[in-house]
Amino acid sequence: FGVVNGIEIYSMKIDSKVTSRFAHNVITSRAVNRGNVHKEVVFDVELPKTAFITNFSMTIDGVTYPGIIKEKEAAKKQYEKAVSKGQTAGLVKASGRKTEKFTVSVNIKAGSKVTFELTYEELLKRQFGKYEMFIKVKPKQLVKDFEIAVNIFEPQGITELEAEGTFITNDLQNIIKKTFSEKKGHVSFKPALDQQRTCANCSQSVLDGDFTVRYDVKRPTPDSLQIVNGYFVHFFAPTNLPKLPKNVIFIIDISGSMSGREIQQTREALLKILDDIKEDDFFNFILFGSDVHTWKETLIKATPENLDEARKFVRSIDTEGMTNLYGGIMRGIDMLNDAHEGKLVPKRSASIIIMLTDGQPNVGISNTQDIQAHVKKAIEGKYTLYNLGFGYGVDYNFLEKMALENKGLARRIYPDSDAALQLQGFYDEVSNPMLTDVELNYPENEISDLTKNSFKHFYDGSEIVVAGRFIDNNQNYLAVDVRGEGANDALSYTTHQDAEQTAKAFQEQEYIFGEYIERLWAYLTLEQLLEKRIAATGEEKENLTAEALDLSLKYKFVTPLTSMVVTKPEDYDNQDGIADKPTEGKVKFPETSYFDGDPHFIVPVPQKDDAICFNINENPGTVLNLISDPVTGITVNGELIGDKRANNDTKIQNTYFGKIGIANKYLHLQLIVTPEKITIKNGNEKTGFTWLDSVTVQQDGLTLTINREKNLVLSMGSGVSFVIVLHQVWKKHPLHQDFLGLYVLESDKLSEQTHGLLGQFFHGIDFTILELHPGSDPKKPDATMIVKNKELTVTRGWQKDYRTDPKHGVDIPCWFVHNNGAGLIDGVHTDYIVSSLF
Repeated sequence: FGVVNGIEIYSMKIDSKVTSRFAHNVITSRAVNRGNVHKEVVFDVELPKTAFITNFSMTIDGVTYPGIIKEKEAAKKQYEKAVSKGQTAGLVKASGRKTEKFTVSVNIKAGSKVTFELTYEELLKRQFGKYEMFIKVKPKQLVKDFEIAVNIFEPQGITELEAEGTFITNDLQNIIKKTFSEKKGHVSFKPALDQQRTCANCSQSVLDGDFTVRYDVKRPTPDSLQIVNGYFVHFFAPTNLPKLPKNVIFIIDISGSMSGREIQQTREALLKILDDIKEDDFFNFILFGSDVHTWKETLIKATPENLDEARKFVRSIDTEGMTNLYGGIMRGIDMLNDAHEGKLVPKRSASIIIMLTDGQPNVGISNTQDIQAHVKKAIEGKYTLYNLGFGYGVDYNFLEKMALENKGLARRIYPDSDAALQLQGFYDEVSNPMLTDVELNYPENEISDLTKNSFKHFYDGSEIVVAGRFIDNNQNYLAVDVRGEGANDALSYTTHQDAEQTAKAFQEQEYIFGEYIERLWAYLTLEQLLEKRIAATGEEKENLTAEALDLSLKYKFVTPLTSMVVTKPEDYDNQDGIADKPTEGKVKFPETSYFDGDPHFIVPVPQKDDAICFNINENPGTVLNLISDPVTGITVNGELIGDKRANNDTKIQNTYFGKIGIANKYLHLQLIVTPEKITIKNGNEKTGFTWLDSVTVQQDGLTLTINREKNLVLSMGSGVSFVIVLHQVWKKHPLHQDFLGLYVLESDKLSEQTHGLLGQFFHGIDFTILELHPGSDPKKPDATMIVKNKELTVTRGWQKDYRTDPKHGVDIPCWFVHNNGAGLIDGVHTDYIVSSLF
């Protein structure tokens, strides 16, 4: 029962050591090939987005293949050829709201054993009064020896410890063992093989979900200072302080794209938030579509009567128009300024702006850099700005930069059924400010490389962490001045610690890993450098990048600036891989023209960081000229196929490319690709392959690599390359059939005389968008596009890029040109119909 496709994972262990909130996690998986031939073994784990991978290795029959962490560009250049073929892309991918998936596969011979070991580290954050460690559990098969072991050591002492799993049944509940006393805590989960089954004789595993450990520590004083080997960490989390009144302005996007479920979930969340607003708080709502509307002219106090009136207003919120983001946010800042200048709000209070948007600014000032500059100048560090991006249509980089420049943060709200709970959950995090203008001051002549030490707000249930390095590595004493503004008066005191006191607390050495405070300092410094880098420009950004890169390489962290090169044995078609740190941000536009789907043509416009798309509606059997270059002699044509039958719901025949022909007349070469086979014609010679092959062929200026059942990569002289993606559907599907997509790499290597439906765009195109207005679909606005000196009506939409994810694709926003690309393409689309593939 423990063998799946010939592979038995006989051991999987997740070992976590937490010392002073810093978690060092090691996942070890051991597998054996029980089959009679070589097999692929997959190591597939998910880890928190907040973590940095620090080490990975594979050991096959006693030989270890380590992961090597390098500067990103150096790693990419080393494996440039493999990356261009898509072979190494994405060992790490964003896999959920809180996780990233790390996947490595390796082919091993019959009877061979392989051990995978992955190490990652993170600083546990305190929220709602507890530290939380999240472990994704998904072995995908029964594992003879499965174990999670978490050991916690906290010098302050542990007050509570809990562990739970989303997959835990009543039978598994008793298998979770947890104990804690004084400074030590321990959690273990070790289900036997039979306890992992979904039913008595089932081979499926019930272990599929989230395993979460939460704990908190004793706080006899607001601070805990720890000094080890020339580094210190300072934890600050005062308790029993009176809550500060807050002044909160909700700035809500009500443009047409928010219609339907999005605006309904927003109303639902705001109604819940109104239930939690305290009577000492002041608040208001600002709505922005094409115009800006306010509920009240000024901030008002949260009396029961005002809250009732606010609920009626929230229930009436509806969508209209475009996205005047600039007008909405500036109205909110002006309102807070007026409230403070007119003394409408308490002097001792926390002022917060929460903005929610699902799109990009397109009314009023729409240049995001200009908006950032105006907002920063208007806020002047007085208020905290939190930006919530609803869905994937937002310019997340812009929202994040603007929030970070104004002492806040950005958060993506995922467009799922629980979006209202996500909105409410974020508000809960910032709903209870206890202090403003917190400063932790350390002797300048004693400390170097200090992490962030001033904070606009301290929220109940959270924790401020500062770390630094002593100038004198042997220093063992530190005094800190703490300052902050509370609800009734100022907070001001001095705290101190010496290394001897820390040493006494750390006598239980088995819980401590390496130089943990030094690594905690490096982690926190890196996290903050990368955050500062987001909003920085020019020389400042270069300096921050250099500093963050040095730390990443020194402490072996996989960050957005580094990559881990994973080498594998050279036999059995193994291919090396590169692991990168995914970042939350703007959609990456393709750098190449392509067609894929029904058949959708995508033309990138790099200078606009945008794309144009169009469709060709013709009958199955039609052959279209896609690329024709008389200088290099390269021609690409494609033949349309249709669904097996017309869709009864729409009576529309969907079409796709079912056959692609690529020829080079000077090399006398032709390549014919269908979803069934690949054929090379060289003069009178013919060579055939199927998509089950995994080969590289080189002959007479042609290089062809077939990646089994995924894609093929072709280069044919001149330097240009083509990637043809195979899309396979269920063979018994009543409607759809297999089809092909084509992507052109380094299209600039073709001559300026290149033409065709795609080829005419290879040497650049530009456009201007004017007069955005609602379209027939409220989520897809129409606009006037000026292109090739013509005015076209276009629609904002999405198409798929399937190069890195052939199954689901990546959404690419684009401006859709209607009527078979009329006005965009030269001539009319029927001009591109040819009689045959060649």
